[in-house]
Amino acid sequence: MADYVKWYENGDEIHVCFYNEEDKPFAIGEKMNEINELAYMNGYNWDAFFNYYLSKNAPDILEGMDSDPEAGFYAAHFALTKENQDKAERFVQIIISLIENADELYQIVHENGDEIEWD
Repeated sequence: MADYVKWYENGDEIHVCFYNEEDKPFAIGEKMNEINELAYMNGYNWDAFFNYYLSKNAPDILEGMDSDPEAGFYAAHFALTKENQDKAERFVQIIISLIENADELYQIVHENGDEIEWD
């Protein structure tokens, strides 16, 4: 798994953690900000981006998900169920795919940045 994202179980919750200040996502975030000045990619704007992206591409992941962004960190939380374990794993794979194929991120920000509710 990539060093900038992981998921784990703690008590009765599942946590997906994205460390947006790791080198690769940080550099990608800077480029996203060059494309759209509102897209300064702290945890809050990653939250806005993921909410937008998931609503368009995997809306079921948003069902029962709570997010907790901070400046250098983004976290999503689910109740501990088998269905939510599957959602967490899919969400992690989506994050990895987006970071490893950053051109998709840039295209979304360029073409749809005005539809995203940036922080």
